Amino acid sequence: MIAKTALMLAIFFLPFIIIATGIVQSPWLLFSLYITSGLGMAGIGMGVAHDAIHGSYSNNQKINKFLGYTFNLIGANATVWRIQHNVLHHTFTNIEHADDDINAPFFLRFSPHAKKYWSHQFQHIYIWFFYGLATLSWVTTKDFVRANRYHKMGFLKEKNEFRNTMLSILGWKVLYYSYALVIPLIVVELPWWYILLAFLSMHFLTGLLISAVFQVSHIIPGAEFPRPDKNGLIAGDWYMHQFATTINYSPRSKLFTWFIGGLNYQIEHHLLPGICHVHYRKLSGIVEDTAKEYGMPYRSNQTFFSALQEHAKMLRQLGNMQQIPA
Repeated sequence: MIAKTALMLAIFFLPFIIIATGIVQSPWLLFSLYITSGLGMAGIGMGVAHDAIHGSYSNNQKINKFLGYTFNLIGANATVWRIQHNVLHHTFTNIEHADDDINAPFFLRFSPHAKKYWSHQFQHIYIWFFYGLATLSWVTTKDFVRANRYHKMGFLKEKNEFRNTMLSILGWKVLYYSYALVIPLIVVELPWWYILLAFLSMHFLTGLLISAVFQVSHIIPGAEFPRPDKNGLIAGDWYMHQFATTINYSPRSKLFTWFIGGLNYQIEHHLLPGICHVHYRKLSGIVEDTAKEYGMPYRSNQTFFSALQEHAKMLRQLGNMQQIPA
C-alpha cells in the first residue's frame, strides 16, 4: 500500500509539475500529461483514498484520516464521500432512495423501482457520456449539493460542522483548480482552450473508468433491488443483502485488481469493508466456499469487458421495463 500510494501520487502530480515548469509546447505532450495524471487520479481514488476513508488502509486511524485527504487533493471531498459511500451505499445497497449510488438524475434509471421516462430506452447508449462527466461533477458542484442534502437528512449536525464542511470543500477545490487548471493556463504558451480541453479530457477518462468500475458490480442482471417493508426493514440479514445485491468481476487479473484497488472483488469489499483490499484475492476463496455452504449466491463475471456488457444489458432492461410499484 505504501508503494502504491507513492506511485499513484507521483503519476498524478508529476505531470502537473512538468506542466508548471512552462516547458510544454506541444499539444500532444500537454494532452498526454493530463491523461497520465487522470490515471493517477483514478488510482488514488480507487486504490488509496477509498481504503483510507473506509479505515482499512492502516490500523492507525490517524494515518487513515491523513491519507483520506488524498481524495480532497484530486478535487473530491472525503467527508461527503464517507456519507455517500460508507454509510448510504454500504448500508442500503441497491435500495431505491436510500443508496445514493443509484439515485440518478431523471434521464438515468438505475433501479426497477425508479420512475420510467421515454428517454430511458436509450440510456445504455448515452450513459457512457454521462459516466465521463462524473468526476467533473465532483470537482464542481456535486460535493456542495450533496453536503447540503446530507445536512438536511440529519448528517453534519455537530456545532458548525456543516459550515466548516462547506468551507473545507471550497478551500480544497480552490487548491485543486489552482494546480490543475489555473497555473497551466498561466504558464503554458498554448491557446487557453488547449489547456481547458486537456483538463476536460483527463476528467472524462477518469470519470468513465471510475463510474464503470463501481456500477458494474451492482447494476447488472442477477443483482437484486430489494424494497423495505412498511416498517422500513429488508428481508433477511445484512450479509444476505450484500450477497444478493453485489457481483464480482475479473478475478484472475492481478494487474487490474491492483490498479482499481480490489474493487472487482466487490462482494468481499461489501462484507469486509474494514479490511484492506490487498487481502481480497486470497479472501475470495474463503468467502465463496462459505457462501456455498450457507446457500448464498456468489456471482462473478470472468472479465471486466463481460461485466460491462452485462451492465449495458441491465441498463437496456431498466430502460424498457415498467416501474415496479412499492
